[in-house]
Amino acid sequence: MILFAQSPTSPFHLHRVRVGRILDLSPSFRRFTLSGDRLDSFADNGFDQRIKLILPIEEHGLSTMPMTDDWYARWRDLPHDHRNPIRTYTVRGVRAELREIDVDVVVHPIDGPASIWAETASVGDELIVLGPNAHHDGVQGGVDFLPPPHAERILLAGDETALPAIAAILERLPATASGHAIVEVPHSDDAACMASHPGFTVEVLARHDRARGDLLVPAVQAVAPDLLRSVRAASTATAELSDVDVDIDMLWEVPSDDHGGPARQSAPLYAWLAGEAGVIKTLRRHLVSELGIDRKSVAFMGYWRLGRAEG
Repeated sequence: MILFAQSPTSPFHLHRVRVGRILDLSPSFRRFTLSGDRLDSFADNGFDQRIKLILPIEEHGLSTMPMTDDWYARWRDLPHDHRNPIRTYTVRGVRAELREIDVDVVVHPIDGPASIWAETASVGDELIVLGPNAHHDGVQGGVDFLPPPHAERILLAGDETALPAIAAILERLPATASGHAIVEVPHSDDAACMASHPGFTVEVLARHDRARGDLLVPAVQAVAPDLLRSVRAASTATAELSDVDVDIDMLWEVPSDDHGGPARQSAPLYAWLAGEAGVIKTLRRHLVSELGIDRKSVAFMGYWRLGRAEG
């Protein structure tokens, strides 16, 4: 039985939605437009706003999913075969007045519930979205792009799983922002999904049959020193980093202040990197330990780990 007992002041709300449109954007990206009666309360925070898609399961559909503020604890208490799969995505577009949102999903060989859903979903199919509540007057959470208000340059980098977030960030940054964005994608035609910005150099690197990170790592290593040289007062001090075993622990470091805002008010360079955890760990070490970029000016997110399913 689905219960509807959510507080209007909760930072996030569960929305029962249906697939309104499906559009193949490129060989690797498929856009799902989702519609729901209560999506007029979905907050349009832009940047890299994280949401959860809660997918139907065989036999039970969405009927066992608790729709309450304490949904997660209730979900965990369910028998395993009654738990709906939950996957994390970036919301790509919000049209609250139309009660619609867009989610761009990476299409890849079927290896789990999310890839099965992306391949088999049809218009009219139902699912649940956990998204930010526009009626909540505090920090809603889920936005990890937190640059200092006075960041002289910005570096954005990631693989295809980070492309929707990087594109959304570029679209929301003011025209005065400047920097460099690098995305490694499976196919050349995936560049069609990338956004532009007048102050940014944007590189979309087609991996084709090469190993993940083969293009992204050297591209970031080449660009980051030039970005540092182009701004004043760049730090050259190195920092010790605690080792993270990305096969066991999550690599997720998003500096912020006590109120969920930027950790610094100014910085010569702010870096945001996301994607496969092993690749991001390599870039983390290069930027912080080797180049000496202030840890409070760098956000690293291991969105996923090669050989390990989310769940």
